[in-house]
Amino acid sequence: MVSNDSVALDSIAYFNEKFVPISEANINIMTHAFQYGTGIFEGIRGYWNNEEKQMYIFRMKEHYVRLTNNCKILMLELEKTPDELCKLTVDLMKKNKPSCDMYIRPNVFKAGLIIGPSLLNTNGRNPTALSIYTVPMGDYVDISKGLHVCVSSWTRLDDNALTPRGKIQGSYVNTAFAKTDALLNGFDDSIVLSQNGHVSEGSAMNLFIVRDGKLITPPVTSNILEGVTRDTIIQLAKNELELETEIREIDRTELYICDEVFFCGTGAQVSPIIKIDHRKVGNGQIGQISKKLQEIYFEVVRGRKHVYKNWLTPVF
Repeated sequence: MVSNDSVALDSIAYFNEKFVPISEANINIMTHAFQYGTGIFEGIRGYWNNEEKQMYIFRMKEHYVRLTNNCKILMLELEKTPDELCKLTVDLMKKNKPSCDMYIRPNVFKAGLIIGPSLLNTNGRNPTALSIYTVPMGDYVDISKGLHVCVSSWTRLDDNALTPRGKIQGSYVNTAFAKTDALLNGFDDSIVLSQNGHVSEGSAMNLFIVRDGKLITPPVTSNILEGVTRDTIIQLAKNELELETEIREIDRTELYICDEVFFCGTGAQVSPIIKIDHRKVGNGQIGQISKKLQEIYFEVVRGRKHVYKNWLTPVF
């Protein structure tokens, strides 16, 4: 997890078209995105390879392509291309000289100092701004012991209300509800259902189950984030384990009778689940497929499987 102590106030951020100390990267309290949640963010991981003394940013361009596409939802006028954003991020990382695993947070947001929720940039009064900062990040959840999660009473937002397809700042209140209630009730995290009662995803991560040796994950139409890590797992399962992924709706009760369940995402990485709603998943231990995919994933992101080096951007 990222703690407040891990954010060095002398680290560098990109803000208002320049590199500045993060302590100076501040917004006005009238900023539209602060008042209405009108922004899109991304979460990108950088992994430190200690043997090579190299920082590898994982699938950075794919994240920025998703960011660029999702800006259209909020009518955000992002002027930089994914390639330009990648170069900007590498330059920022070089300035911060990291030597541990890092998390990169770009934000594209409505920066007008106005009252009113309209997304329109009428007469230039509600322009778009870009910020990027980096912080050290270890494990978002404890991926070593297996998680005990609950099915949340909070329903995942619907695409026609506030789409989970984009990482919209305001929509993460829905995530906060699901995550907070799970923690207050003694669970590690939660699984949310879609409006029609089918499994959507975790509080802020995608989900896979294993039944009879088959890998299964919900479709994008189940109100999920179109996850870069989700796509990575589908490809690794096929290439490394000769395991095809079935993409279909998942019933809630399938969670109780399947053999394995795991979360995946930039933050969650590959997080096996061993208990749901006080019911054991499989035999109550981390499943073999989950464990193997977790091991392969970490080999890939740290640059130890050269066939996937095209997914990595070296910083130094």
